[in-house]
Amino acid sequence: MSTAQLALVKRDTVDVVAEKVRQFQERGEIHFPANYSPENAMKSAWLLLQTVQDKNYKPALETCTKDSIANSLLDMVVQGLNPAKKQGYFIVYGTKLTFQRSYFGTMAVTKNVTGASDIDAQIIYQDDEFEFEIVRSRKKITKHKSAFKNIDDSMIIGAYCTIYWEDGNEYTEIMTMSEIRQSWKKSKQGPDKENSTHNEFPGEMAKRTVINRACKAYMNTSDDSSLIMKHFKAQDEMIAEAEVEAEIAEHANGEIIDITPEAAADKKATEAPTAEKSKTTETKRQLTGSKAQAGNDPNNFANDVPPLEQEMQF
Repeated sequence: MSTAQLALVKRDTVDVVAEKVRQFQERGEIHFPANYSPENAMKSAWLLLQTVQDKNYKPALETCTKDSIANSLLDMVVQGLNPAKKQGYFIVYGTKLTFQRSYFGTMAVTKNVTGASDIDAQIIYQDDEFEFEIVRSRKKITKHKSAFKNIDDSMIIGAYCTIYWEDGNEYTEIMTMSEIRQSWKKSKQGPDKENSTHNEFPGEMAKRTVINRACKAYMNTSDDSSLIMKHFKAQDEMIAEAEVEAEIAEHANGEIIDITPEAAADKKATEAPTAEKSKTTETKRQLTGSKAQAGNDPNNFANDVPPLEQEMQF
């Protein structure tokens, strides 16, 4: 894009979002952490967006709608996140740009909203001495003793994450390796993919999965009325919708269909569905079915493991 074109996109997205955020702050609808600057976050995002491409390697700023660009920026800022800190990344689905939190981002929002002092995850290996109890319907780790010889990726049997508060309160989620792998299958970068990050770094990925699970489970018990919680909880649904729309558009054959009852009856009597149309219909059925299934998941656990290769730096 030319400098002039970039300036126009920036005016219609970044500048619009900046004004919207200013209004939120003036009305007291949003309060950022003391160390968070929405201006700096949007500057970082704008620089990053100029490098983001769709799956055809076309610039996102050219292929995505201005509304979706502005909405993704707003989603990022309202949650108090900054992509420069690897707290999230921008992903293109068709003509829509979305902002997706990383597990760093999920922890940051959780700490900001709940006042948690720390969030820690640990791997459970075979032959570890591990015990927990249920206290008032909440899990509490009572013993976890490991040995150096147990630390082997092939011996991982589970993981847990605990959120801590200064007053001594804590919240724990525990997942078996079977549950973790089942969650991985929901990801496009899941264990069945070639050179999967999940298979290369199962311990690190298991921690990320259980951290996301714990934070989402606890956050979903929080008050929905705040602006930040509305954006936090809406993210999975927005991404799922963008995925569905993009894949339906990709498989559509572009044929204009007369959907009046008479035309439908004539068409059914005189023409068998083409293979491509059948494929499109089946794709739409599967995708909308998946979306419905995700909608029946009250804790939004279906997308526990987002694309993470952008942040995998060890």
